[in-house]
Amino acid sequence: MVTAVNTTQTDINRAQQYVDNVFDTVTKRNPNENEFHQAVREIVDSLVPVLAANPAYMDHGILERMVEPERTISFQVPWVDDQGNVMVNRGFRVQFNSAIGPYKGGLRFHPTVNASIIKFLGFEQIFKNALTSQPIGGGKGGSDFDPKGKSDAEIMRFCQSFMTELSRHIGPDTDVPAGDIGVGPKEIGYMFGQYKKLRGRFEAGALTGKGLPYGGSIGRTEATGYGTVYFMQEMLKDNGLSFEGQTVVVSGSGNVSIYAMEKAAQLGAYVVACSDSNGYIYDPGGIDLQTVRDIKEERKESLAEYVNEHPDAEFGETGSGIWSLPCDIALPCATQNELDETAAKLLSANNVKAVGEGANMPCTLDAVHVFQDNDVLYGPAKAVNAGGVAVSALEMAQNSTRLSWTFEEVDEKLQDIMKTIYQNSVEAAERYGQSGNLAAGANIAGFLKVAGAMVDQGVV
Repeated sequence: MVTAVNTTQTDINRAQQYVDNVFDTVTKRNPNENEFHQAVREIVDSLVPVLAANPAYMDHGILERMVEPERTISFQVPWVDDQGNVMVNRGFRVQFNSAIGPYKGGLRFHPTVNASIIKFLGFEQIFKNALTSQPIGGGKGGSDFDPKGKSDAEIMRFCQSFMTELSRHIGPDTDVPAGDIGVGPKEIGYMFGQYKKLRGRFEAGALTGKGLPYGGSIGRTEATGYGTVYFMQEMLKDNGLSFEGQTVVVSGSGNVSIYAMEKAAQLGAYVVACSDSNGYIYDPGGIDLQTVRDIKEERKESLAEYVNEHPDAEFGETGSGIWSLPCDIALPCATQNELDETAAKLLSANNVKAVGEGANMPCTLDAVHVFQDNDVLYGPAKAVNAGGVAVSALEMAQNSTRLSWTFEEVDEKLQDIMKTIYQNSVEAAERYGQSGNLAAGANIAGFLKVAGAMVDQGVV
């Protein structure tokens, strides 16, 4: 039984004013960074009852310090394409908070990458990493480079140029990047090779998501998708439900989506739809995951090809249309703000039972409110998709001890971590008067761990 904290209306009013002042400062200091504003607003509003009950956090300026990155790095990335043309992209690394460990967060290579995207991802990473109970702080990075359509040689030259600058700012005990959208084993390999050459020594723990022969972890590829389903499994079980016999829709068709679909199917669900940037496929008999893998990972083609091999399936040309399909469980696993208020209303009208964010902030704030108002079970990204960074931290642990764990060992640890994240989120929400609100619970649980460390370490 969790004991709820007691606060007065005066305490609440003071905390709300404090939160509003912090958010106003964020918007003034970071104009036109809408994604970052959205992430900050969602988190700080949920912390009002915590701050009301613990005014020392306001006195220590914890929130003001938490919303301001400890370090923001922006740099040019010149490289030469296969035709001999000099190209220039922009690179970023935002080192947000190191109170509980070295900065940890992925690198995203995508044309939409800008300061706002990286800062929203980095800020979310503070809380996500704290939820894993692993000793890792929050950071994020990337570039507006688009690996699609590039040759392996072009990707290698870009990655080498990118790492030439990034290597000045990272290391096993300083900042440990990993992959994200557009950054997979190939890109990590090229960057690690360049880092090793520049350092003149083998520091396996400087990057995670590495290949198995040079320090990678078994189970890292599956971790985010599997972790998404493990978290949802706990939430469903707590509400008398399971994946068995449920119809599931998963957006995206990348690494997270594929392994979320795989694990959901293993637990008895019928996964009937997934999507890519061109549209979505709907296969009422259940998605043939091997066909999706072949199309996306081997042939690098549009999901539209799926219907050529499975004529009973349908292809819709707008990716957002996937949310019009009736389902019991929706797992948005593609990208930020892909599921808006209109889509949320469609899902709710079709009696969706649960929504779990496999991607980073895939639901708009309005969409989240729709789910909460309609009593849809909702799992927030920083909790649901924390499995990837959790296993990255396990990779760091293996590198430190020069050991390699089996898939079964890693998967068991991942399941335990996701169960703990769920339980801690539930308990934090109950303690601060927001029972059942996992979005608030995850924010609060992550905040309390980081804020406590910041108080202990003083103003630094």
